[in-house]
Amino acid sequence: MFFTGDASTRKRVDLGGRSSKERDRQMLLEQTRLERKRRLGLRQQTNAAIKIQLQKCFRGRKAVEIARLEVREQFSFTFGNRCQKADWRCFGPDSEFLRQLLFFFTANNNGDVTILLEACHLLLQYVQHNGNILSLFAGLEYSSKRFLVDHRVKKLAYICLQAIYQNRNHLKNQILMPSKYSTMPTIIFLETVVCLTNPELPWVCKIVDYLMQRKVFSLLRGMVLTGVQNVKTPESCESASSLEHVIILIASHVGQHPCCCSNVDPQWSFSSQLLTIPFLWHHLPYFKEVFSSRGLGKYYIHQMASCLPNHVRVLPNDAALEYPAHACLLGNLLEAAGVALSERNCASNTQALDFVAVSTFLLEALPTVKSSARDQPGGNDVIMEEEFKETLNIDLERQICSAMDSCLLQHLVNALFRDILHADISDRDGPSSEEVEAISAVCAFLHVTFNTLPLALLMTGLAYRTELVPTLWNFIKRCHENNNWPIFSKLTAHLPGDTLGWLLPLAVFCPVYKHMLMIVDNEEFYEQEKPLSLKDTRSLIVILKQALWQLFWTIPMHASSSQKSSTSLSSSHKKLSVESIKNRSKDVISELLSQLQDWNNRRPFAPGSDFHSQEAMSETFVSQAILGNTRASEILKHAPFLVPFTSRVRIFASQLEASRERNGPHHALSRNRFKIRRNRILEDAFNQLSMLSEEDLRGPIRVTFVNEFGVEEAGIDGGGIFKDFMENITQAAFDVQYGLFKETADHLLYPNPGSGLIHEQHLQFFHFLGSLLGKAMYEGILVDVPFATFFLSKLKRKHNYLHDLPSLDPELYRHLLFLKHYEGDVSELELYFVIVNNEYGEQREEELLPGGKEKRVTSDNVIQFIHLISNHRLNYQLRHQSSHFLRGFEQLIQKEWIEMFNEHEIQLLVSGSLECMDVDDLRSNAHYSGGYHPDHHVIEMFWEVLKSFSLEYQKKFLKFVTGCSRGPLLGFKYLEPKFCIQRAAPLIVSEEDLDRLPTSATCMNLLKLPPYKNEEQMRTKLMYAISADAGFDLS
Repeated sequence: MFFTGDASTRKRVDLGGRSSKERDRQMLLEQTRLERKRRLGLRQQTNAAIKIQLQKCFRGRKAVEIARLEVREQFSFTFGNRCQKADWRCFGPDSEFLRQLLFFFTANNNGDVTILLEACHLLLQYVQHNGNILSLFAGLEYSSKRFLVDHRVKKLAYICLQAIYQNRNHLKNQILMPSKYSTMPTIIFLETVVCLTNPELPWVCKIVDYLMQRKVFSLLRGMVLTGVQNVKTPESCESASSLEHVIILIASHVGQHPCCCSNVDPQWSFSSQLLTIPFLWHHLPYFKEVFSSRGLGKYYIHQMASCLPNHVRVLPNDAALEYPAHACLLGNLLEAAGVALSERNCASNTQALDFVAVSTFLLEALPTVKSSARDQPGGNDVIMEEEFKETLNIDLERQICSAMDSCLLQHLVNALFRDILHADISDRDGPSSEEVEAISAVCAFLHVTFNTLPLALLMTGLAYRTELVPTLWNFIKRCHENNNWPIFSKLTAHLPGDTLGWLLPLAVFCPVYKHMLMIVDNEEFYEQEKPLSLKDTRSLIVILKQALWQLFWTIPMHASSSQKSSTSLSSSHKKLSVESIKNRSKDVISELLSQLQDWNNRRPFAPGSDFHSQEAMSETFVSQAILGNTRASEILKHAPFLVPFTSRVRIFASQLEASRERNGPHHALSRNRFKIRRNRILEDAFNQLSMLSEEDLRGPIRVTFVNEFGVEEAGIDGGGIFKDFMENITQAAFDVQYGLFKETADHLLYPNPGSGLIHEQHLQFFHFLGSLLGKAMYEGILVDVPFATFFLSKLKRKHNYLHDLPSLDPELYRHLLFLKHYEGDVSELELYFVIVNNEYGEQREEELLPGGKEKRVTSDNVIQFIHLISNHRLNYQLRHQSSHFLRGFEQLIQKEWIEMFNEHEIQLLVSGSLECMDVDDLRSNAHYSGGYHPDHHVIEMFWEVLKSFSLEYQKKFLKFVTGCSRGPLLGFKYLEPKFCIQRAAPLIVSEEDLDRLPTSATCMNLLKLPPYKNEEQMRTKLMYAISADAGFDLS
């Protein structure tokens, strides 16, 4: 057909009368039916094949049972049903004795076990008398009959162990018995295996390989667990048990050279099956010595390290839930590692690296052990408490905590750092790959350890018995100076490649160095420059400040998608995840920087600005911090020292102002109005104000003074009388003559430990004084009360340590330093863990520890003794007074507010600056009324007179006009209302007007000043007015 020009396909028409859709449907149904029929046929074929195989297996088993029965009968006929007719010649290669026994033996058949027992007994008798077991099995030609002999002895060894395993519940009393009980069936079987696996025999490799392929360690595990159930507290034995001998021989053979044993599945390995038995070494003590000293630990730990993390996933779970396999494995490894990692046995850091790798993974799987502060050197005033995320047996937990002692950490860290310490490294050199590997291993291990076990058990050993701090600091300093932080590998391989290189080293360095600073005394830190030089300490401050700013400000608050994916990949590394390390680093860096700032405040060695971040000085930062729920507020909460003091005071003032606005306006003035006698100010205030609720304390309080004649003083309290009341009552309450407070040699106040002997209601008084100080701070009133630093730390809920003691008791501090640096035997000094308290002639002896009267101070525990003494004087004795004072204080000042400041800054908030009053600042912020102006000759004369006053009279003047002897902390710009000088005379001045004294309205911060003619007259009148001390009658 010719082309018509139409390119479209013409529609085909079926002349049969059926549509194509109907035809396709019929074809689909037919195909489905055929496919269903085919699948049915396949299922029928499969079921038929299974039935045939089952029948074949059943017939085969039945045939084997019949054959075994026939051979067993033949054996009994030939050798007797109890081997009565057998002798040692039956073990020879040509005898049918072993061939038949090994064929028909079944472990759950009592008759077969009896036959095997007699055969083993016969074998042991021969070995005992002749000793040559090789000739017993092979005759004179072992080489020609080697395959037959090897086959027989390895099967004989296996069925001996199988017989014990299958009947372990009946034999449980014998499993852990020593070999001297030679008549017991279990001992006979085990001693037979010992004879057959003698390392000097040529077939030992074949036997051990055969046993391991048949999961011998699983059999041994079952035996030990059964034996342990019957031995709750193992008895001390003079010799090893027979089971220990078997385990030692089999475990010791693996890994020796030459050894042709094939590799075993990790699930059935020695480490998985035996090292996961709870308290293994308690029941097999001799095996522990072999494992630690003969290199077995090195081999098996390396084997575990090479197959991590898969090894952890194949651990058995047949023990009780409170004995998880990973925890038992860790406990046993830690117990045995002390000897294995000793200097004599650890020639290189390879073993230490393997041990760190295994321990890190196992620690990751443990629940976190939280310990009370009582376990630490500074906390015997807190109730002991332990919490666990998972159920873990207390004895198992104690095993792990006890094994991770200072000796182990000393050997481990020193072994890893040995090559680094001996290397000649200059400050300009970057870290080598070996150094990076060692640092990575130590930091990963210690970071996980710090997040799992109580720190008090670890820190002292790490700080003083290892080179951890100087080595890590040298590494951190070089990386910082070269601006080159390496990427860690191996244990931290799961971390993203862009993870900050300084993160992990600082997370480990900071808590250990912080612990050292708790123990170091002032002479060591400032004079001897230990543990770091002051120059290095200044460099450290810069590094920590930059790191902390990056963590809180530079790094985005929310993780990117790439970080989220990496987090999911590292879900099995919860404690070594990036977020975990970041959170840990934030805490420990903040704590260390705060402590370094305390040392700098005690005796400056670095500019205060070194602790401040330049970015935190901006107005934007301050406004964000005031808003809350921002990065700036997070910095203020966790690292306030990064923000300059003046900025924090502004933020604090805004927080107080916001709180006053919420609580002030709706309070009725008459609701909180009190009459106070000036000569009984403390008693009247306590009786009336201590009953106020927290809401009332936040509101306005109005005071009317009653003088010594019982007459109410003139004046309406618009705030100024209350200021005067606050200043007077604080002077009375904190006077040492009242007995609630004592003062140090520097005249700094702290609670009197014996206050209860003077005042029956002393704790209620402390609560009242705390709320009083809080009220003063809440209202912005400065009071001249100098507190001791160690008491101000209680407002921050902080502990005090040895370096705080000189302020309280310099003599005791010197004695403790003498004890700390004593070169002789401390035990010869006959000191015990007790302290004698002497309050008002009453002597009382207290134990520093339970049983302290019987515990002598030695060179090993002298550091603990020193810190318990310091803790007792600085924390324990003051605990009740401090806690009640703090409760009252926090009624008005929130914990979050006061934690923005250190102890020295809190003193400034309480009392203001001790420097002279800035008259120029007051002048630049003054207002004038009644005809006065800045250039008026009386005003210029007034400022000259005020400048000529001494600091004492300047403070008296300030109290005269404002009610408080100290100005606002940030200057008179923040004085509310503004200071104002008003002309106190008509336009036409008379001599009577000039004879008047200046007066004031403290509630308005107003000075009413007559227009005196000359400076001398003004000076005389001002000094008389401000010194009259006439209360508010004068105004």
